[in-house]
Amino acid sequence: MKIKEVTNYLEELAPLNYAEDFDNVGLLVGNYATEVTGVLVALDTLEQTVEEAIVKHCNLIVSFHPIIFGGLKKLNGNSYVERVVLKAIKNDIAIYATHTALDNSKNGVSAKMCEVLGLENTKVLIPKKGIIKKLTTFVPTQNAEELRNALFTAGAGNIGNYDQCSFNIIGEGTFRGNEHSNPVIGEKGKLHTEKETRISVIFESKNEASILKALKERHPYEEVAYELITTENVHQDIGLGMIGELPKEMNEKDFLRFLKETMKTDCVRYSELLHKKIKKVAVLGGSGSFAISNSKRAGADAYVSADFKYHDFFKAEKSILLADIGHYESEQFTKNLLVDYLTKKFSNFAVILSEKSTNPIYYI
Repeated sequence: MKIKEVTNYLEELAPLNYAEDFDNVGLLVGNYATEVTGVLVALDTLEQTVEEAIVKHCNLIVSFHPIIFGGLKKLNGNSYVERVVLKAIKNDIAIYATHTALDNSKNGVSAKMCEVLGLENTKVLIPKKGIIKKLTTFVPTQNAEELRNALFTAGAGNIGNYDQCSFNIIGEGTFRGNEHSNPVIGEKGKLHTEKETRISVIFESKNEASILKALKERHPYEEVAYELITTENVHQDIGLGMIGELPKEMNEKDFLRFLKETMKTDCVRYSELLHKKIKKVAVLGGSGSFAISNSKRAGADAYVSADFKYHDFFKAEKSILLADIGHYESEQFTKNLLVDYLTKKFSNFAVILSEKSTNPIYYI
């Protein structure tokens, strides 16, 4: 089994194009063609993580956070990032990171938080833009059905609970080939008019390569005319954070105690108590202060995330309970999610959950 086969499967769960623009995801260290001896799944890749991989004979670390985030200008071991990368390279250990690609996945970080908290009727809190593209092409009408089906098979035409969606207009196309052309229909040097169907389909950007491949392979013309645009539509199943409902409403203090115990945190920082019941809960793993307003607009009674600053708590404005459970604590179950996902697919090598805590914050 090659590393590429493992990462291809990971990218079915968290396609790399789901990642935010600032992020650095994918294979950060190593070669896709390397044979896998074992996979160690961790939240962070530190020196101790690489040591654990060595001891457990794992030559691939699947990490949530990327060890290389900004640009590396040198590798001389003067920082913990450089030391980790050097140690991994010296021991032929590859490092792969999912980060915001998994954050934006419907079955990713926030979904796991919802599962642990027992939230029901969940949906994405901040649906992502820039994921849905539209392809428009022009094909002889007699070939339209065959081409449409090829595009559907390649992943085009899926909208929510519907598939094989397209828009079609029949009209006339004109073209004239020069002396070097080899037209399938008409003759070179002569203007030709053909009854054509204009086909428009939308698709997730992750499927772009396979859809364009299908278009060019199944289109009858020597030169294929098409338009490709990124739409402003949001994808309701892709995005940051989630919102759902507790099976039974709780008072605020009971909810905070439940949160502390369930999320295994030593500290919950929270905003002013409003003396109302908690039923609808928004969550977002990691640094989530930017989504406070989204949680309020969605009608959440409480918003659970991490890394709130002093002034962020004022944004509650007596309309929502804000709960900061800690960055590591909000993402800690991501490791379990990835191990379960990989184990279902691969049985010919070990997929191991890292035993090491990489939380850099301690409480007294």
